[in-house]
Amino acid sequence: MTAAGLTIRRCRPDECGAVLALWTRAGAIPSPTDTPEALARLVRSEHGDGFLVALRDGSVVGTVIGGFDGWRGNIYRLAVAPEVRRQGIARALVREAEGLLWAKGARRMSALVERGEAHAVAFWDGAPGYRRDERMVRYVKALGPETA
Repeated sequence: MTAAGLTIRRCRPDECGAVLALWTRAGAIPSPTDTPEALARLVRSEHGDGFLVALRDGSVVGTVIGGFDGWRGNIYRLAVAPEVRRQGIARALVREAEGLLWAKGARRMSALVERGEAHAVAFWDGAPGYRRDERMVRYVKALGPETA
């Protein structure tokens, strides 16, 4: 996708470092999978087509990971560089991810959003068709060799 100097496409292995740098600048909450190796593994996997970057003037200015588990589409790691926020980049990334996930068979979407990230919550509160699901509580567990 290209619009107003913006290109959205699948992330490439050599862009994983730029993605991690963007996530840091964007204030994304770090996770155990925020490593060049983990991102490169995702890019090269059968699910790598859902890992999208937004580029402007050759620089990574936004990301989203759209995953499909065979049941519903999930959006992770929607991030936009602070200096280019409020220019429609996040909306464009979400639309692109939704289209990709629709093509895979997703008919429902969910987005994981850090509750304390006011700008992220405000984005999703205003995203067309999305609503908060107050019925759900999310549980997470980091896996390691001793738990796998």
